[in-house]
Amino acid sequence: MAQVQIVSDGSNYRHRIHSGAHELIADEPTTLGGQGAGMAPFDLYLAALSACTAITLRMYAEKKGWALGEFRAELSSARDAAGKLVVHRILHASATLSDAQWQRLLEVVEKTPVTLVMREGASITSARGEG
Repeated sequence: MAQVQIVSDGSNYRHRIHSGAHELIADEPTTLGGQGAGMAPFDLYLAALSACTAITLRMYAEKKGWALGEFRAELSSARDAAGKLVVHRILHASATLSDAQWQRLLEVVEKTPVTLVMREGASITSARGEG
């Protein structure tokens, strides 16, 4: 389904993440001892959800023949009183959409593939590699 590799480049917490021909930098902010050279892990978590949100809604709107114009999603996360992560999305489109269209988009966004996986959780295993 997906595969990435992360490699330390020896600069504090800075790491290069590779997926096929693509690369990005992950790091911690300077306040946590990093260099602020890339997104922190929870930023990447929200980035994955935001990408799936935007792509899924764009696909849905195109299928319906709806113009979204410039689409933007703002995501934020916080911990609730029990310590559970809560993510909030605010969606924007520069095109004029009816209340019914917005209602449908808000229903669709609740079922994006990454949304569903994040809600259900995932089994994570680890193993020792060679070298």
